[in-house]
Amino acid sequence: MKHLLLSLLAASGLMAADHVVYEPAGAAKGKHIVLLSGDEEYRSEEAMPMLGKLLSQRHGFKCTVLFSLGADGTIDPKNGASLPHPEALDSADAIVMLLRFRHWDEATTKKFEAAVNRGIPIVALRTSTHAFNGYPKDSPYAAWNFNNNGGWGKKFLGETWVSHWGKHKVEATRGVIEAANANHPVLTAVSDLFANTDVYEAAPPADSIILVRGQILQGMTPDTAPASYRKATAAKVEQEVNSPMMPVAWLRVVKNDAGTENKILATTMGAATDLTNEGLRRMVVNGVYWGLGLNVPEKADVTPVGEYKPTMYGFGEFKKGLKPDDFVMGK
Repeated sequence: MKHLLLSLLAASGLMAADHVVYEPAGAAKGKHIVLLSGDEEYRSEEAMPMLGKLLSQRHGFKCTVLFSLGADGTIDPKNGASLPHPEALDSADAIVMLLRFRHWDEATTKKFEAAVNRGIPIVALRTSTHAFNGYPKDSPYAAWNFNNNGGWGKKFLGETWVSHWGKHKVEATRGVIEAANANHPVLTAVSDLFANTDVYEAAPPADSIILVRGQILQGMTPDTAPASYRKATAAKVEQEVNSPMMPVAWLRVVKNDAGTENKILATTMGAATDLTNEGLRRMVVNGVYWGLGLNVPEKADVTPVGEYKPTMYGFGEFKKGLKPDDFVMGK
């Protein structure tokens, strides 16, 4: 009987060996969100299931979470070549991603490319500015490598990896809403933004709508004072670190290679620990609604489903031995 029940759960999509599906609760919106985890440092393997549960149970979206796995079937963020069950992207209506230095096989990358070329919206967090690296020079996706004129991140998000502008693991980030765009739907009911990751150097292009700038703090808690010292940008322009503050969240509408358009919300915040912040979760959820062309709720419910106590970020600090099934609803 137990084995039959497990088989039925797997067949229903509630349980799977290499990915997780969260079916919508309440009034289903008929949209499928695919959440892509795969970074070595910022615990996307914990953040994406939390967002998938939230978007499915609080907002009625079907959500599929994909992971990087090792040969033994356990979650291994260091395996940049891994993205099992990429066929989920065939029916994706939107993508939420936290990726870094991925180099999937050609068949998998084609599915991601096809989803992008359909013109679906993308919510891209933290290291997604440098999502891809390691494609060989003769690969059709070599241009996506972050160090190839900025790669995929520069083309779609408007920025690639530049530098830590704040001091990594020393200076946290207070999000300051851009006054000129404070009434944008993506910022509906968004306030008190804080991330315990640092500010990245970023200069999104002129076609971007800046939503939030990052105030560098002297410490790692939201009650610490703003930092004040001078530093040179990548362009060798010296300035006070908080004057002007770097953009940490922005919007774009980008024409892709197929001629369709992708609505983009990019933020250099978004580590699993950052997403303990209610304001940041709400901005991400609002971004999904905006990208899909749906009315943004007056105050989106962003209460995590179940306990959410993410692991502190750090290379190699991921919880060993976890499998996708460990993130099914109720676990």
